[in-house]
Amino acid sequence: MSGKLILGILGALVLIAIVLGVFISSTYNSLVRLDQATQAQWAQVENVYQRRADLVPNLVETVKGASNFEKDTLTAVTEARAKVGQITPGAMQNIVNDPAAFQRFQQAQDGLSSALSRLMVVVERYPELKATQNFRELQAQLEGTENRITVERMRFNEAAQAFNTKRDSFPTVLIAGFFGERFKPKVYFQAQPGAEKAPAVKF
Repeated sequence: MSGKLILGILGALVLIAIVLGVFISSTYNSLVRLDQATQAQWAQVENVYQRRADLVPNLVETVKGASNFEKDTLTAVTEARAKVGQITPGAMQNIVNDPAAFQRFQQAQDGLSSALSRLMVVVERYPELKATQNFRELQAQLEGTENRITVERMRFNEAAQAFNTKRDSFPTVLIAGFFGERFKPKVYFQAQPGAEKAPAVKF
């Protein structure tokens, strides 16, 4: 084998190695960018959920002021908020990559959503409570927060979808698999069970 042929083969191998290295580096960086976008959007989700949790004690105290208000409803809200508060910072770490932890978080938040919805239905029976300025302000803040939660959850799902689409595309999926736990697929927020059915309205 001549020296020129050997040099040609070595040059080709070096070129292939460089191209492969550039491709792997570029793919890795794009996965990191999409992963960070998902993490940033998750932080926004946490912020709006925390905002809601912070409103609950004031809401409960305001509603307690109404005479003969159903104690069971208030207890349900307080207990649901306590369950949300039991999710430790350790359990929240890397939650977007942990389907079981993510599901526990969503179940706790959905429980608080249901309890707050029941509270607002019961409040309809107390016109004197609905007439107070403090309650009206809290109700407006809560409604705004619930809308923000919906928006941030949707944006999180979009960020997770962008990551998962890139991650599961060939040949990126091979590179993602090579890095193991670093680039696990992201989970999505799901609608609450029964959300597809219209609520029954009774007067």
